[in-house]
Amino acid sequence: MEDYLIGIGKRIKEIRKGGGATISEIAQKAEVTGGLISRIENGRTIPSLPVLLKIITSLDVEVTEFFGGMPQVNGANFIVSRKEENAVIEKEDEAIGFEYTYIFGKQLSSLGFETVLLEVKPNSKRDKVRTDAFEFKYILSGECSYIINEEEVCLREGDSIFFDGRLPHVPVNRGTVSSKMLVIYFFI
Repeated sequence: MEDYLIGIGKRIKEIRKGGGATISEIAQKAEVTGGLISRIENGRTIPSLPVLLKIITSLDVEVTEFFGGMPQVNGANFIVSRKEENAVIEKEDEAIGFEYTYIFGKQLSSLGFETVLLEVKPNSKRDKVRTDAFEFKYILSGECSYIINEEEVCLREGDSIFFDGRLPHVPVNRGTVSSKMLVIYFFI
């Protein structure tokens, strides 16, 4: 996944260095600590949305300039992240019983988003739909196929998919148990 996904921290660092700014200068403008900027740039923490907006503003770039568009990977209109590709994130603070697993990251040309839980019951039916959003789906349980345009990809527990919701799409559950998924819509 890292071949085509650029982390938010890497993007902040790239823009900051390209503009000749120091971590301290960006931190002061964004009203955060230099340590936080450093941790974000090095991929050790993810900023909240309000903090990210402050940092982007402090970099003197437009939000649309900061975020890239939807990539095309191997000619496909979606990116699938398999459970086997997920990685445990090492946190700098000691914690017992907490394990953070990186599932998926993608920069977009939008900031608005909604998160929902979706259950697709066996033999459910619906025509293909379009949304004005990029969509990220993480399969919590069960198995579900996604049909995007005329392509179909099977997703199992722990898999995720990211695609442009403006393409006609529909989930299909051909199994015998419900499929539950976390859905995040990133509005264009």
